[in-house]
Amino acid sequence: MRFEFIADQHVKVKTFLKKHEISKTLLAKIKFKGGGILVNGVPQNAIYLLDIGDHLVIDIPSEVDETGKLAAVEHPLDIVFEDEHFLVINKPVGFASIPSAIHSSTIANFVKGYYLKQDYENKQVHIVTRLDRDTSGLMLFAKHGYAHARLDKQLQAKTIQKRYYALVHGSGHLAPSGDIIAPIGRPEDSIITRIVTKKGKYAHTSYELIQSWGNIHLVDIQLHTGRTHQIRVHFSHIGFPLLGDDLYGGSLDYGIERQALHCQNLSFVNPFLGERLNLTSPLPADFQAVIKNLIKKGDL
Repeated sequence: MRFEFIADQHVKVKTFLKKHEISKTLLAKIKFKGGGILVNGVPQNAIYLLDIGDHLVIDIPSEVDETGKLAAVEHPLDIVFEDEHFLVINKPVGFASIPSAIHSSTIANFVKGYYLKQDYENKQVHIVTRLDRDTSGLMLFAKHGYAHARLDKQLQAKTIQKRYYALVHGSGHLAPSGDIIAPIGRPEDSIITRIVTKKGKYAHTSYELIQSWGNIHLVDIQLHTGRTHQIRVHFSHIGFPLLGDDLYGGSLDYGIERQALHCQNLSFVNPFLGERLNLTSPLPADFQAVIKNLIKKGDL
């Protein structure tokens, strides 16, 4: 894959490229695995001294799954956005993001199958944002390592924004909007669940109430930190667990048997265009079914 730059500093190639998120590892890959560096059309190396205005070209070699550990599985993808650098899909319920000892047909496997079917130059799967097995909604993939590196910078700077819809229930009063700031950690007797504990790590969730049907509420949620099960733990902590989330006290009486959580908005800057992308996903069918039943029953 080819990328072009105009030098704006009198520095070495490697120093200039570092500013553009080209790591030492990627430079080594360019050097040893079939890539190349051109300055004004002439092959050069990473320590070549650039002049301001020089035309710098880097050719990054194609990526393959060298380990062969990720199997390709053909499965339809609901593609929300795709260009040569990024892929965003609408993830269905019931599939883990990555393989594990108990999950083999995962979203990563499906994306690998899609890349092979499309005969893309780069076959490596780079997940930027993950979702739990029973959380639906938008997932972001980088289609090559350089794109992944550039989005990692945005993750570190917290400029990749995700918003979620959740259906929660509780007998108390849920304020129209609020911030839940409570540390989350692992209990001593479980490796799966999480709890609010003084020994935990800082966690911040904000929300806005969209609509209510009796004790059931549709909320729009933004994460400011990314702790495991953060939304589920925080809303359980304030007395409004997610419908279907029996792990954290959620009711199974409303026709939904997974945590009622859906990543409905994803926003990030495409670093190759300098433009912010703002992508959305509608309420999933099981959310709509619950709401339809609540309205039908008159739970208003």
